Amino acid sequence: MSVLSVFFLGLGDLVDTQTEYGRLFETYIGEELSAYLDYNRRKEKLSYWRTRQSSFEVDFVIGDEVAIETKTTKFVNEKKDLRGLRALKEEGIFKKYIVVSRDSISRTTDDGITFLPWNLFLDWLWDGKII
Repeated sequence: MSVLSVFFLGLGDLVDTQTEYGRLFETYIGEELSAYLDYNRRKEKLSYWRTRQSSFEVDFVIGDEVAIETKTTKFVNEKKDLRGLRALKEEGIFKKYIVVSRDSISRTTDDGITFLPWNLFLDWLWDGKII
């Protein structure tokens, strides 16, 4: 759902616990990724990953470079929020695995998944540190 959709639907201000808030956050990160790839004339394809049974999914994958999951939470739960990324990581395809959230600190798990606050992620993206 885009910001314009929210406006035209008359939803007003969104609360960060609403489903629409999560969709907008994911859309915002996706638009930034798309803009970065286009602006920098990158050839990598932006898509998503999902198992055949749809048990697990990852919001964004870029070529064979990076897999990115978005979470609107202010503290990412390693057990609950990383199931999709960890399932994909078992395939060993990507060089980086990243969670973008509203968390205030960056950190890396023991198995190499990087947590980045959304604003730091965007700084790194446009500085060429993500792809």
